[in-house]
Amino acid sequence: MLTRRHALLSGLATGAAFALPALAAEENPMPPELRKALERDPNAPVLGNPNGDITLTEFFDYNCPYCRVMVKDVHQLITDDKNLRVVFREWPVFGEGSIFTTRVSLASLKQGKYWQFHSAMMAIKGKADERSAMRTAEKVGLDLTRLKKDMDSDQVYAHMDRSTELADHMGLVGTPTFIAGNEGLFGKQSLTELKEMIARGRKALAKPARR
Repeated sequence: MLTRRHALLSGLATGAAFALPALAAEENPMPPELRKALERDPNAPVLGNPNGDITLTEFFDYNCPYCRVMVKDVHQLITDDKNLRVVFREWPVFGEGSIFTTRVSLASLKQGKYWQFHSAMMAIKGKADERSAMRTAEKVGLDLTRLKKDMDSDQVYAHMDRSTELADHMGLVGTPTFIAGNEGLFGKQSLTELKEMIARGRKALAKPARR
């Protein structure tokens, strides 16, 4: 069972597109503590350039149909943009099957096969659950004995708890949710829409803070 330890994070408006947070100053709409929590959690998987100049954070669930559809676009972003850093926030909101799959996915980090499991799991037909997750884990070459042990680690549950904290405090309405710079997009997006949000994020972050 996931716990809900509430941190003091600013909220944001819900909807297809939103600013972070809704009532913050124009020149610095995302508080540093919120940005740090979203982008610099050492317990969150990172793909792309770890030293990139902007971070795209994705909240997703393995049973979310739009998350599955958009895997190719996220991979394309990483391929096309050599200065993009991508943080994956696993947010299992579709029930026990999603929670089990998330535990497998996060445990795969210990064996250096996170992306292999992630992309393979997103490509399955049918529900993500214990059976499909373990079958996929075996398919991508994970050591199942070690995996089962790592699935119960504190790091795995801490990541899920943190995702719930952040989502609750930001008022996220579902998956997928993408956040970059000072904006977020909810739901299925085109590759162009994601690239445009990242470009706006770079521009916003490049502005010097007012004194």
